[in-house]
Amino acid sequence: MKDVNNKTVFITGGSQGIGLGTAKLLAQKGANVAIFARRRQVLDDALKQIQAGRIRPEQKFAAYSMDVSNDKQVNDVLGKAVADLGVPDILVNCAGRARPDYFLNISYTQFDETIKIDLYGTWNTCAFLAPLMKKRGGHIVNTSSIVGFIGIFGYTDYAAAKFGVIGFSEALRSELKQYKIGVSVLCPPDTDTPGFIEENKTKPPETKVVSSAANVMKPEAVAAALLKGVAKGEFIIIPSADGKFTWIMKRWFPWLVDMVTDSQVKDTQKKMASAK
Repeated sequence: MKDVNNKTVFITGGSQGIGLGTAKLLAQKGANVAIFARRRQVLDDALKQIQAGRIRPEQKFAAYSMDVSNDKQVNDVLGKAVADLGVPDILVNCAGRARPDYFLNISYTQFDETIKIDLYGTWNTCAFLAPLMKKRGGHIVNTSSIVGFIGIFGYTDYAAAKFGVIGFSEALRSELKQYKIGVSVLCPPDTDTPGFIEENKTKPPETKVVSSAANVMKPEAVAAALLKGVAKGEFIIIPSADGKFTWIMKRWFPWLVDMVTDSQVKDTQKKMASAK
């Protein structure tokens, strides 16, 4: 997967954000790209942007409306995409959403939706395409998050899903090696996307303080890191220096990470209490 020219790539969540950034970059490198998302108009707009990066007249591009949390719909739509473009060489799962809030405010409905989109959605696409990809190999990228390896205040439902994505991917990687299918997990930090704008609308004050130290990345930069990580065969792909530092600290000095975040939360809560 060091050369994506003439490879076929399927990208869920490909109509905006990191998914769209990845699709545009792949088009510029000669890949055939199919994107999947729920909203037709947004898909059509994204497809035009992707097609603008075409470097060969025979490159193929397509966009399909699909809800990754609906396994029957996933099977039907991916089946059509395979018939149109062939079995993908690379699958990139970027579909996801986060709605941070205090745990006591998060309804079961929101929890259920988050798990179905972020975790079940990843399972559903892999379950359909892996049996087809094993005939000639390929690569699967599942998107987790920095919150996939460090639980952040305000992200209880999201952390549950994204921790699950890493565990699922690690087990999947071990099972699919025999078929020459690589598996990677992308763990992006806060990224300047429409989804991030929505996240900021519901973030508790404590969450904003804990996450304020990290830089916000551009989706194009995350996409470039994703492709570089796949080319190198990396399992965990962390695009930012801040994220890599957090990964190291959480693995080797978890007590220190907890101490710092607990202090930030406590100080913020004191300020909130004194302001009342």
